[in-house]
Amino acid sequence: MSDIRSYIESHLKNKGYKLQQVSEMADINVGTLSAIIRGTRLMSMNQLDQITSAMGLEQGYFYEMYGVECFIESAPHWRRLEPYLFRCAELGKLDIIQQVITHVTDDQSYIDELFNVAESLYNKSTNESALIIYECVAGSEKYQHSERLALCQYRIFLLHKTLSKFDNLNAAVKFEPYIDKLNEEVQLDAIKDLANVYMTIHLWDKVDTWARELERKAEFQLKIQSRRRKNKRRLTAYPLFTYVAYAHLLIASVYDARKEYENVLKYTEKYLEIVELGNPTQEDQQIIDLFRVWGKGINMPPN
Repeated sequence: MSDIRSYIESHLKNKGYKLQQVSEMADINVGTLSAIIRGTRLMSMNQLDQITSAMGLEQGYFYEMYGVECFIESAPHWRRLEPYLFRCAELGKLDIIQQVITHVTDDQSYIDELFNVAESLYNKSTNESALIIYECVAGSEKYQHSERLALCQYRIFLLHKTLSKFDNLNAAVKFEPYIDKLNEEVQLDAIKDLANVYMTIHLWDKVDTWARELERKAEFQLKIQSRRRKNKRRLTAYPLFTYVAYAHLLIASVYDARKEYENVLKYTEKYLEIVELGNPTQEDQQIIDLFRVWGKGINMPPN
């Protein structure tokens, strides 16, 4: 921490502060603070933030120096690295995350933890920070052909979707080869999302191909649903019947674009049969109502 310690010492001298004063302002024991400044004790993220605040500096002022000294010039320790990544993400310090993660992913022992951090950030919609970590994890595992690599690529695909047709097509093409590596249930959402992208850019042959794959996989999952443990956590975003119905609606949309109206009617009737459930749950009913609205015009929203 030589650079940070030097700055703190210089600041204290220039302001005329006594160590006890800073200790009280930072709410850090004076002995602990003294040891940190002397370099005989490592500084935690929380202590760094407390000292930064006591010095009247903006949050994250020392993060770049901290990252270099703790994780690039020294062997990183996960107990310090994890809170550091979350704090950088919270403050939007993307360049610092990129700098540290690029170095840290050279060590395969941190890949599990980094992936979990990316998932946590993704679930909190901290998307830009999550994307940086997913891309670094995917890059370090590009020859592994693992389910985790496939899930990274799925997240990257979702996070790269934009209003640009070219960007959407590029993201879809890159993601396609990874779908079969995903968990079989997760594949249903992935195929749905992929088909939606192709539909927004009117690549109807692609929509047709993936809609029929969605139909096949979803029908198989429905068949084996009764064999699953009743308390098993559902991995799909929606109930399974949704994906069969959605596949039929996608195929109907393809035929609609091709002006093959007899087939439009055929597949519209097929998905309407599926959504006529007996004793639907509240979630089922909300989905059924959406399908009925979509079915009136065939053209569907992108998500």
